[in-house]
Amino acid sequence: SPLQNPLMRKILTAAILFSCISQAWTLTVSVYHTSDVHGWYSSRPARWDKENSTRAIGGFPALSALVKKGKNPYILLDSGDMFQGTPEGNFTKGMATVALMNKLGYSAAVVGNHDYDYGEESLKAMISSASFVMLGANVYRKEDGRRASYLEPYTIIKKAGKKIAVLGIAGRHTATSTLPANVKHLTFRDEEAEAAKWTAEIRRQKPDAIIILAHIGIGGDTAGRKTDVSTWTFTAQESAQGTIGIARAAGSAQAVMGGHNHAGLSGGWYDKESSTLILESFWGLTDVTRLDLEFDDATGAFTGAKAELVPLWADKTGEDEDIKNLIRGFTREVDKEMEVVISESAFDLEKSTSGLDSDIGNWFTDAMRRQAGADAAFQNTAGIRSELRKGPVTLRDIYQVMPFENTLVKLTMTGWQIKRLLIDNLSGGSSRLQVSGLKISFKSPAKAPGNMIIEKDGRTVKDGDKLTVATNNYLTTGGTGGKVFSEAENSEDTMLTIRDLLLNDIKTNPIKSAPERGRIIRLE
Repeated sequence: SPLQNPLMRKILTAAILFSCISQAWTLTVSVYHTSDVHGWYSSRPARWDKENSTRAIGGFPALSALVKKGKNPYILLDSGDMFQGTPEGNFTKGMATVALMNKLGYSAAVVGNHDYDYGEESLKAMISSASFVMLGANVYRKEDGRRASYLEPYTIIKKAGKKIAVLGIAGRHTATSTLPANVKHLTFRDEEAEAAKWTAEIRRQKPDAIIILAHIGIGGDTAGRKTDVSTWTFTAQESAQGTIGIARAAGSAQAVMGGHNHAGLSGGWYDKESSTLILESFWGLTDVTRLDLEFDDATGAFTGAKAELVPLWADKTGEDEDIKNLIRGFTREVDKEMEVVISESAFDLEKSTSGLDSDIGNWFTDAMRRQAGADAAFQNTAGIRSELRKGPVTLRDIYQVMPFENTLVKLTMTGWQIKRLLIDNLSGGSSRLQVSGLKISFKSPAKAPGNMIIEKDGRTVKDGDKLTVATNNYLTTGGTGGKVFSEAENSEDTMLTIRDLLLNDIKTNPIKSAPERGRIIRLE
């Protein structure tokens, strides 16, 4: 008998062990996800991190080094807003981003609202140069109801013998969260309905896994920060929309990778109802989400997923020199202009930690009001994209504070219209507007009678009073929170870019003292 032969027994035992090991072995495909890069291509000091304020973090060189060190086959994906926010991104109108994503080998991205900031033709030029697929399943033309032809609804990526389907869903907010005139001919259809429609088509192609890229977020108090939400319970309203709503409408996706809200979800949030892992990857390319999709080697079936938000500390990841050299090519000419010192600041001008008025917002709106010669000025808080640090102020600093091409609009508003504007923008005890020339005291709900007092120079502004107001053309042409501006009188777009006005102001008015605080006061 072969079993009585010692050599044969060893051979059979080895064969059985090999069979068991091979059946238990799992194929893992790693998916690296970025979102809201906003033109931050290189590493920079993590000034916001008290423990690591001088430590370099982020950028494509660090990301490239990280993915090359990984042992698993991998895919790179992005959830939009790729270039708007730095001189390199703006001056090249996104072409620098495309070149870098091509070099790293991205497979797909979904269009973000700010990817339309230079208009549809500029976006098409980016797409024509991209070696990855640009997605947007729910973007349609108003004229004939057809999908925007330059965007694909989904793509199927073949990796390590697996078919990974990637669906892209743009945010409905895009209609008002880029300059509305740029997308007035487009319709951004319901995210949940379109996700359900397209995943039904995708399933017929029998992919091994489905990933949805979305330029919307999970909701809750997650915007603008890194958070562990793994144990959170979301309300019924929060679960019915955003990336949770998309996951449940799709019903069979392995992951929904969101963006737009600049949130970082440490290990993601697993939605038991849809069996979907929901992820977001912060902003500015300081972090990347690594999603590991696991497949049984014997059956090929998907067995599970796990995710981690990975900070791109350059001293830990290393940096790819080829990518650094590519970036140097973009920045060399830009730096000649951008690093010129134009003024100085005696203070750090930072964003608000309480969600009300901020040092940077107060300086920004004061400069607008001075340049316009107006009684008051309003700027959407989210449109102020960076802070100013104590010391020399360069042209680059102002571009990073105000990367958008918005122009200054002067108009006349009544006290009642200003009150309604503020009611529309005081939500959850925080303010979506920064203000100059006024003091606002409120308690929630702001719309209740007697819950808001508006003062100018120590005097209460009455409903019938008329004030001259300076603001931006994003808000006056339908941008989020700016509806009331359409009712104002004597509206005049000066066609002067707000950035140029900020530059003029800081050159003639170096920041020698911190702007007056306490312009927006939340009462108990």
